[in-house]
Amino acid sequence: MPLVKHGRIATDLFVHVADGAELPGDGAILVSAARFLEDPETLSRRAGRLGVIWPNHRDLDDLVPRLDRLAAVALVFPSFRDGRAYSQARLLRERHGFEGELRATGQVLRDQFVFLLRAGFDAFEVSKQSDAEAFANTVKRYSVFYQPTGDGRITALHRRMQLRHSESAGQ
Repeated sequence: MPLVKHGRIATDLFVHVADGAELPGDGAILVSAARFLEDPETLSRRAGRLGVIWPNHRDLDDLVPRLDRLAAVALVFPSFRDGRAYSQARLLRERHGFEGELRATGQVLRDQFVFLLRAGFDAFEVSKQSDAEAFANTVKRYSVFYQPTGDGRITALHRRMQLRHSESAGQ
């Protein structure tokens, strides 16, 4: 499955490890929420980066106390009509300060890419190579937004205010 990260098609460094499967000795892994919550201490002690696949019906309160152990959180879109993962992403970025990789996985469609970025996602598993290429191009298309959101970009209003402040400071 192609991965788009930071606006480019990228090699996925995370290996998806099925429940019950043996863990690799090192390297980056993604495990299910159930496996992660079963024994977060053991998973955190292994060599390599750790990520969790978090379903959108699961409460983030179970994950938040353990965010410091995670390099990545993959939020699941079981259907393109189900937007709960958008809310989870914004909460993780804005309320809980998660700075690791925030990955969208599942039914992610081309017309959702900009909204996913604005919600704070920075990596995307897509089903087709053509979607990955379209997304990489979409990232470059928009640079200014009016609404503040979880991606950390300043709004058009804040840009104008900064420009006015720097102009008045120069006089």
